[in-house]
Amino acid sequence: MRSRPYPRLTVPLVRDNGRHGKLRPATWDEALDRAAQGLCSVVAAHGPKAFGMFSCSKTTNEMNYIAGKVTRVVFGSNNVDSCNRT
Repeated sequence: MRSRPYPRLTVPLVRDNGRHGKLRPATWDEALDRAAQGLCSVVAAHGPKAFGMFSCSKTTNEMNYIAGKVTRVVFGSNNVDSCNRT
């Protein structure tokens, strides 16, 4: 069995000082809040057309529907695509 160059993550990691800050362990609540803030800040700064969602054909129809619904309702963007048509 080949060893992994890095151990599998068991906790989320966040950076405190932007892109060049050092990674540190965080709680799931903190990591998800930061992700949500980042997505919302892009939409606030550049408008809803700056956000898009790409879903996978290997997920269920229900999950693809939810991905599209969240993109349209929460972020106000119609930029939704998937590889289902291939």
